[in-house]
Amino acid sequence: MLACIVICSAAADSATGQLVPYNPYAETQESLPPVAADGTLHWGLFYKSAAMQQAYERLWGLGACRGTARAITEPVSRNKLRIDDLPEASFSGVARASAGTPKGGLVAFAERGDTGDSAAVLVAQLHPAGVSSLRISGPASTACLKPGMSVRLLAEVDEKGRSKAPIRALEIVSPPEGFVADPVSPHSPATVVGEVQRFRDGIITLKVASGKLRRLTLPLSPETTVTVADATRLDLVAPGDAVEVTGRRWAGDGCMGAGTVFASKVTITKVAAPAAAPPGKPDQRDLGAR
Repeated sequence: MLACIVICSAAADSATGQLVPYNPYAETQESLPPVAADGTLHWGLFYKSAAMQQAYERLWGLGACRGTARAITEPVSRNKLRIDDLPEASFSGVARASAGTPKGGLVAFAERGDTGDSAAVLVAQLHPAGVSSLRISGPASTACLKPGMSVRLLAEVDEKGRSKAPIRALEIVSPPEGFVADPVSPHSPATVVGEVQRFRDGIITLKVASGKLRRLTLPLSPETTVTVADATRLDLVAPGDAVEVTGRRWAGDGCMGAGTVFASKVTITKVAAPAAAPPGKPDQRDLGAR
């Protein structure tokens, strides 16, 4: 273990009022909110080598103070990148793959004009706090429907929540946090927002969060129009979709693909309705770190 010859400064713990040792290897000593008052996102630090940072954090936890040896502190300092200091820019391209959720998810895309299998691929990184703006819209199909999705449609149901008339159009949506759908009344045409429980043999079953009718059974027409309307589900992204990103690009050590773009805003426009269900796992070559 490295020699411990350093005087550690102290910081007050806001929760207990006790003095705790200052950890020079911690991500931050004062946690900033993910969104500043002017709407700018705070990203904090990015570690070019996560393994190096974890190793020094582990040694610090064992009680090894390492603040005086430049051979140690300089590599650790160079390993840190303050994302907020990178300039913000705009990028556009074509989607290659996606993974995760709006909290820390990834969208791999080739910049516009760079085509072919050998095209350089950038990876848009969404903020882990879920504060990046993400909007997905465009044509879809019934092949996209899966349990857990929220949809919006116009329907009239009976006392058992069943509709005789086929649904002609529906939208895949992502309701805001805390949203509660209006209750559904029998024999009254209304806009319904519900969660897909099952879609099989042309029949969709929805769960509604309020009212007496909590389960709806609705037939779809073979010509039913399906649209993605400002949704935030990354599993709706398909290769070839148009991608617009605003964010801070890092193309050095530890980046993914040809560069990681720490995205404040991601807008994806679907170019065509898929004939089959979206692909499952993304190509790890598109989402891999360098």
